[in-house]
Amino acid sequence: MKRNITIAGVRFRGNSLLLIFFLLLVLCVQTVPGLGDAYAMYVYPSIARVLSSFSRLVPFAIGDLFIALSIAGVLLYPVYARCIRKQKWNRILQKDVKYLLWVYVWFYLAWGLNYSQKNFYERTRIPYTAYTPDNFRSFTDSYIENLNSSYTDITSVEKELVCRESVRVYNQIGDSLGVHRPFHQTPRAKTMLFTPLISMVGVTGSMGPFFCEFTLNGDLLPVNYPATYAHELAHLLGITSEAEANFYAYQVCTRSQAMGIRFSGYFSVLNHVLGNAQRLLPKEEYAKLLKRIRPEIIELAKANQTYWAAKYSPVVGAVQDWIYDLYLKGNKIESGRKNYSEVIGLLISYHASRAEEKSSGK
Repeated sequence: MKRNITIAGVRFRGNSLLLIFFLLLVLCVQTVPGLGDAYAMYVYPSIARVLSSFSRLVPFAIGDLFIALSIAGVLLYPVYARCIRKQKWNRILQKDVKYLLWVYVWFYLAWGLNYSQKNFYERTRIPYTAYTPDNFRSFTDSYIENLNSSYTDITSVEKELVCRESVRVYNQIGDSLGVHRPFHQTPRAKTMLFTPLISMVGVTGSMGPFFCEFTLNGDLLPVNYPATYAHELAHLLGITSEAEANFYAYQVCTRSQAMGIRFSGYFSVLNHVLGNAQRLLPKEEYAKLLKRIRPEIIELAKANQTYWAAKYSPVVGAVQDWIYDLYLKGNKIESGRKNYSEVIGLLISYHASRAEEKSSGK
């Protein structure tokens, strides 16, 4: 028996009233100062532990399956309801909209409200350093030296080692760099269910918010795997910004004691460094910068680009880029997909902060 509740002359079913309550709760956390931080600091860790404890028991990416079934259901249900059950269109659309609103609520309560927390600079109290050519040069001098010295030929990946090292370093840097420590000692990375399709849009990993699991593209090359694992683990730990996830992946991998993992960290931001260098530096200086990078690394970068380009579909990729750009901008990431490259700004600020600490003897 369905129970109805009447408020101010309007009749609501019990589950509709609950949906309205959760929608208002999400809105409050998004708009009231401090509630987003409270969610990220105190509520989300408990939710993540519960959901990830369940999802890690399932060998495949249940979030991928849930999304695929939801899309299929929303598209096919109207056909079934209209043609087989002869329902009216307004009732059919109401049910579809209601289901999508429940998905919306689940997304934000399970993970998405982390978008309302403080940004990197506020959480870590690292001062923002202006992004100037001089600051960029100072960073790239150190970066290229470390990139070259860390180079090693990576032909395979020891996934258990990547997991152990990621957990060890996140535990080490969590308090000082404003990120949660891992909720489990062996965070499980799952392979994306639809890897061929995902490769067509150029995505190497994703965070599954509905069950607090993270997935990696099955086509990942060995050199990409450690940094991508650490990046997606950052999302699982409540980091929503792509730039911040790139920053944490860089910090985790470059602090590793394993050579392959360390090189993966430096290599993961190479394209961002070169892209920024091309915009900031004169052509002659950019050419000199390229010559300072070991030839083996340049060849590896070219091979990596060729590998992913062969799998990429311009049409499908463009649609996905447009949708994801809107998604990021709708969740307070104003730069949209450009946010990935903003990792260089975070690294410059961190680099300057460390230099200041050393000069002051802290």
